[in-house]
Amino acid sequence: MICALGSAVCFGTASVFQAVAARAAEPGTGSGVDPALLLRALRQWRYMAGLALDGLGFVLQIVALRALPIYAVGAALAASLAVTAVVAGRVLNVRLSSTEWAAVAVVCGGLAMLGLASGAEGGRTGSTALRWSLLAAALAVLVAGTVAGRLPDRPRALVLGLGAGCGFGVVEVSVRLIDSPDLANPALYALPVAGGAAFLLLTSAFQRGSVTTATAGMVLGETIGPALVGVVWLGDRTRDGLEWLAIAGFAVAVAGALALARFGEPPAAVGAELREA
Repeated sequence: MICALGSAVCFGTASVFQAVAARAAEPGTGSGVDPALLLRALRQWRYMAGLALDGLGFVLQIVALRALPIYAVGAALAASLAVTAVVAGRVLNVRLSSTEWAAVAVVCGGLAMLGLASGAEGGRTGSTALRWSLLAAALAVLVAGTVAGRLPDRPRALVLGLGAGCGFGVVEVSVRLIDSPDLANPALYALPVAGGAAFLLLTSAFQRGSVTTATAGMVLGETIGPALVGVVWLGDRTRDGLEWLAIAGFAVAVAGALALARFGEPPAAVGAELREA
């Protein structure tokens, strides 16, 4: 759990650094999957610093996933949303309203409820169909991102963040299904495809949207889906009698993310100032 919380700090801080770099880059095609934007962002030290933090967070996440149920780790990672909100206030001079802070607390609280309801880690290894489904889901994230990139700025940040979260969720499940470097295992290929697609979507979401809103979508995507996979296919279970708490946590987390999407404003002025600098 300490590793999972450390991972949340790394991911939450990395999101802000990557948002600064994305907004400083010149706009590209406007597509949700814009490799050129990612390449421009990679030329900046802030984006590279964010990637370094992501790398450290990923290592800590792997350690946590090897010892805890997927959705217990996901609940701990929900803290990255609060970390992003605090760091964004310092780095981007973004001040969240009381409503936005309440929405952050609601998302974290809902996912914490999921964590409290979690039981022991399942011992199933996953079927071949599940492994191929992960690879298909990774490719679907790329396609969905292209469509979502054409949405207006406010819903765009949430939807692209959600798509990125789904990509990172595929990575989480893939880690559970990879015990050795077996080249015949589709999960081995799903991991880099989903991770790369997630970074593309998240970078695009950060460029023109609210950092906190995009991160809220990402947290939901990388928590809810993997939690369901862990329960249905890998044998993860809730604690006895706490199924209601897991369902309530899901509903609360979704409500909080939608509230952030409704009230979060894209700091366009910040992006313009960074590009001029």
